[in-house]
Amino acid sequence: MKLSRSFARGLSLVLALMMGISLLSGCSSQEQTESGAAQESSAAQESSQAADSAAQTSDAAAAADSTVDSTADAAADSAAAPSYEPFDFSQGIDENGFMSGITASDYVELPQYEGIVVPADIAAVTDAEIQAEIDKILSSYATTSQVKDRAVADGDSVNIDYVGSVDGVPFDGGSTQGQGTTVTLGVTNYIPGFLEQLIGHKPGENFDINVTFPETYHAEELAGKDAVFNITINYIDVTTLPELTDDFVANFLQEEAYNISTVEELKAYVTEQLQEPKVRDYVFNYLMENTAFKAAPGSLMTYMEGVMTDYYSYYAYSYGLDLESFLQQYVGVESLDALKEQSKESLQKDVNSSLLLQAIAEQAGITVTEEDLRMYFEDLTGNADYSSYQEEYGLPYLMQAVLFTKVQDYVFEKAVIE
Repeated sequence: MKLSRSFARGLSLVLALMMGISLLSGCSSQEQTESGAAQESSAAQESSQAADSAAQTSDAAAAADSTVDSTADAAADSAAAPSYEPFDFSQGIDENGFMSGITASDYVELPQYEGIVVPADIAAVTDAEIQAEIDKILSSYATTSQVKDRAVADGDSVNIDYVGSVDGVPFDGGSTQGQGTTVTLGVTNYIPGFLEQLIGHKPGENFDINVTFPETYHAEELAGKDAVFNITINYIDVTTLPELTDDFVANFLQEEAYNISTVEELKAYVTEQLQEPKVRDYVFNYLMENTAFKAAPGSLMTYMEGVMTDYYSYYAYSYGLDLESFLQQYVGVESLDALKEQSKESLQKDVNSSLLLQAIAEQAGITVTEEDLRMYFEDLTGNADYSSYQEEYGLPYLMQAVLFTKVQDYVFEKAVIE
């Protein structure tokens, strides 16, 4: 099955990040794109379910990802719609994943990359971090129950029904229509003072609360108005985490967590999982900071600019805009040239990252096999069949992603914690 373009665009960033490259991830313009799109697509949602559209409205960036195929198809059917020509991610990369015609070792002077010493405080994992991660695991096995024999307290998740009115007249969108809705006190965003008035009431009670819509409320006919909501509390949703015991670990986590069967083994496993990204980040940053880079071939910068352009071009296309209009409206730059200039430092880091990783591969004799490729996608997607990715990106690009991942694994595994 062919990948959707939206998923493919996401994978391009995933692969770049897996390679340790900063591509777009640290680029302020990308953040502006996503935040700007969100501001464009949704008004501030402050009310109770009087304006239940809060729960139904998503930001434009998410909408572009979830509906991008249909949007793109509609754009393609319109003669006036902008076109989108996918970038060739495999251009300039040979069949082994190395940059074609480029010996990276000619452009870098590497530090000692085997046995990098990682300070103990960098690799340290706190008890709070371990507990937070274990709580996430336990939450996957949590049970919920409907409690009806106690009063509502701050922080509770409560299922309620209500009907809102202004001057005694119910208003559109101000009722749950008997369907019930669950809110969490201190978390759910409702009209100021709405949820707090639920505290102390018990399931089964019916009562009125009084609130005032904010002056800046998005529904002008309600802005600044006093309102009454008739409330019925249905029940309190209580989530209970399982007790962390050796029996629980053995019964539920043994297969998922690689034959872990005791609480102590689980804590050790979680500690290792939390420590690994800290060590990896330190090692990669150490290499970047201690490698001397020479002027790189211009083709590498051109390639990185092409990847960035593809990212924004695709989103422009999915929004039905030409690239320049999209950049001006959502990114805050006047042109593609201005975006390239603004992103020059980030793109140069991408170029240097590629040279660094390939140079280590050259010197350490690291290569990629068919089995490596299959294992990579098995880990990444749960499926060793990468044919659809190959169709989207080309085999050379996939080979490079796996090559750069193997290089990072190689250096990480040889690192030494003080």
